[in-house]
Amino acid sequence: MAYEQLKLDNQLCFRLYTAARLITSTYTPYFKKFGITYPQYLVLMMLWERDNRIISEITERLHLETNTITPLLQRMEKQGLIVRQKSMADSRQRIISLTHKGKNLEEEIKDVPNCIVREIVGTGMTAEEFLGLVSTLDKLIEALK
Repeated sequence: MAYEQLKLDNQLCFRLYTAARLITSTYTPYFKKFGITYPQYLVLMMLWERDNRIISEITERLHLETNTITPLLQRMEKQGLIVRQKSMADSRQRIISLTHKGKNLEEEIKDVPNCIVREIVGTGMTAEEFLGLVSTLDKLIEALK
């Protein structure tokens, strides 16, 4: 190979991509019993923090496009987790709100993050290393915005 910088093992993006895929797959067994996916979980967490959000808030916060979020929200509505309603202030906007089922799911799923941390820390990474990694990733995300 002529260019060292083109080796896969020298790519930060490959490591981040692989780590993201593996962490997301770690969540899958936990979410399976609730019938949700990781992206749906992200939307639910936003709504548990503050209900009744417009779609643009969700797309902005999750760094996703509307054409990705819309089908996701449609599936969540069919599952009875959310409702989408026209905004009274601007009929072009849709307000996303939790249903009773969506609200109740918060209580059922509340221990999943701790389970994930235990799984990650159980692989040989210390709790301090994990927290340091979270901080480093926050800085990277902010720098790339």
